[in-house]
Amino acid sequence: MKRIAIIFLTALSCLLHASLAIAGVAVPADDKGLLYTGRVDFTDPRAPVISWPSTAVAANFVGTSLAVTLDDEKGQNYFNVILDGDDAAPLILQADRGNKTYVLATGLKPGPHSFLITKRTEGAEGATVLRGFELSDGGQLLPPPPRPARRMEVFGDSITSGLGNEAPVNGRDDALRDKNSYMSYASIAARKLGAELHMTSQSGIGVMISWFPFTMPEFYGQMSAVGKNDTRWEFPRWTPDVVVINLMQNDRWLIDDRHRLQPEPNEEQRIAAYETFVQRIRKAYPKAYIVCALGSMDATRPGSKWPGYVKAAVERLRRGGDERIDSIFFEYTGYGAHPRVVQQKDMAAKLAAHIQRAMGW
Repeated sequence: MKRIAIIFLTALSCLLHASLAIAGVAVPADDKGLLYTGRVDFTDPRAPVISWPSTAVAANFVGTSLAVTLDDEKGQNYFNVILDGDDAAPLILQADRGNKTYVLATGLKPGPHSFLITKRTEGAEGATVLRGFELSDGGQLLPPPPRPARRMEVFGDSITSGLGNEAPVNGRDDALRDKNSYMSYASIAARKLGAELHMTSQSGIGVMISWFPFTMPEFYGQMSAVGKNDTRWEFPRWTPDVVVINLMQNDRWLIDDRHRLQPEPNEEQRIAAYETFVQRIRKAYPKAYIVCALGSMDATRPGSKWPGYVKAAVERLRRGGDERIDSIFFEYTGYGAHPRVVQQKDMAAKLAAHIQRAMGW
């Protein structure tokens, strides 16, 4: 009798553990209730690959808990997890290397909720495969949030990606946790404008030269943001209404200060290189309004020639018949490090107002 009781208790224990293991409701990564934003690689729809900064996934759901399974390449990526639209203090998720499930919320009140997960970091920190979500027992996805009608793409460098924007004012710029693309001027401006954003940026990149062996003209057409690779983004898949190009800060550093590009390009060659890249963007997006920007670091300091190169290229393109293009410059504040959130917000306000005037938004 005692032996039978032991067997019964053991079996009951196994059943309880099994029920706990399967209590949640699995949501596959290709569920129609999930809204993805950015250049996401859907080669395998059930395992989409996220690499670009500000790439995002959002959903509405019913349930008292939420978990996500990520398969991260390097263990260097950080994500914002924003619940019920409260982005003042998002959960910051650091992804470990490899396949792992992360509990994002427990003890939520019964009823509808929402989540938004955005990639804070860049392609340099590696790619992340989204394996799916899990809701509490009885949970379910609701119809997804509406996709914004307006679209905006920003081509940029560390300023656009938000490198160091959450670091202390006098702190180091390169701590990965302090990089938050969601609080860069590009993301803030897109939210002000009610526009869906594609952030095609990489810290250290330039038009003529970068801090690594590839430039934006070689990089901008990739599906994957993880270094220079053979993936190809199909531009007709997603067409922006507005394109912002904020490049040349790294060119200034590497050409004028470090003299890394030899023979050193003259002024005509600098203008021509920028003009050629803008023409490539125009070819990809024939109807988009293009805003050629620069700043707010020392490429726009008083006396700098670099705003003049951008202006000259834009004037040439306008003389050539391109009427849907102009320029904007973010003033150098004298702050020597990468712009912090306070400067990013100022840039966003100026950019959003500029686009509203140009587009009638």
